[in-house]
Amino acid sequence: MADDHGLFREGVASLLERAEDVELVREAATGEEAVRLAEELLPDVVLMDLKMPGVGGIEATRTIVGRSPHVGVIVVTMFEDDESVFAALKAGARGYVLKDADRGELLRAIRAVARGEALLGAPIARRVLEQFSAPLPAPDPLSKPPPPLFGELTPRELEVLDLIAQGLKNREISGRLHISEKTVGNHVSNIFTKLQVADRAQAIIRAREAGLGRDRT
Repeated sequence: MADDHGLFREGVASLLERAEDVELVREAATGEEAVRLAEELLPDVVLMDLKMPGVGGIEATRTIVGRSPHVGVIVVTMFEDDESVFAALKAGARGYVLKDADRGELLRAIRAVARGEALLGAPIARRVLEQFSAPLPAPDPLSKPPPPLFGELTPRELEVLDLIAQGLKNREISGRLHISEKTVGNHVSNIFTKLQVADRAQAIIRAREAGLGRDRT
């Protein structure tokens, strides 16, 4: 856990002590210390504040994920503006929870990210969806046609990516496309490799920026 406020660290530490399946291994008060400890200890999850002396949470997250992609970073902060949220997700964070959230929400995020999933706090998830649900501007009829959407993906992979961007899990995608869950997992792995993303959250950002994942009902 990395946060420069000792009282907040004490509160979170007390919460984690009561969770039988979660162990707090070390605490850091700066971004530099968080990077060093993450590289040394290789934890499953890092709880990261955004604003700390020296190296901030965004840069620390980028460094940790770049060196150890399997380490899941959850940003825990008071900042919920779009710039902070998207900067954290693009840096590789797999979770984003507000400090005033219910403590159960923080535990759910820790467990989800430890399983390799991504989880955003409810207010943040709504903001992300609102950001990408805005109507697209009408195309200029005189402009050149856009390049093929994710041309490196096969048609099936593009279909899977679209469903990922709609928020479906692998099991739901399996049922929707009438293919095995293992096959879905293979497609997801190929998508991550081709798009050079580390996890579902980053894939969703790329897909929604390109217009995928919008409600078609």
